[in-house]
Amino acid sequence: MKRAILFLYLALTLSSSIAIGQEIYRWVDEKGTVHFADDFTLVPEKYRDQIQKRKPPEEPSPSPARPPSRPEATAPTAESTPQKKDLLGRGEEWWRAKMKEWEDKLQNAQKDYDLVYYDLKQKEKELADARFRPDSFKRKLKSKIKELEEKLKFLEKERDEAKNMVEKVLPKQAEDYKADPAWLKP
Repeated sequence: MKRAILFLYLALTLSSSIAIGQEIYRWVDEKGTVHFADDFTLVPEKYRDQIQKRKPPEEPSPSPARPPSRPEATAPTAESTPQKKDLLGRGEEWWRAKMKEWEDKLQNAQKDYDLVYYDLKQKEKELADARFRPDSFKRKLKSKIKELEEKLKFLEKERDEAKNMVEKVLPKQAEDYKADPAWLKP
């Protein structure tokens, strides 16, 4: 049984790798119809000199939209107007999304920091008021205070990292990649 499963697994793995590397042949007949084949022998002999070989894409891409039959009759849209890009081809949407991501991280880090800070202050006050409580209770409070202080240091680093990204790193990257600085503003 295990051999059968292993054999089936190997067969599926090999067949999928063969299919990925297979070429696709494209040609157009005299009527203008586009044909595709994955086997060279399926291409009619009179079209073999005009075939175009293509490897299938790694990831399926959306099919391109057909151009309108009369371009002069269509009004320009936001899609047809050229978009400004940075040196790496990233546009305004990418930069705004990146800035929003880091602003959200900063906001969440600040919120978490404030909550832990509040808890820490509460525990410190509770310890100060625990003069007549048992030592075991005081030890538990001190342990909890130490945990909160460590957590506070960690959250402070997260907050500072996000603040640095928002205030320094992303604006510097935008400048380096010739992105419009207005793209970083909400």
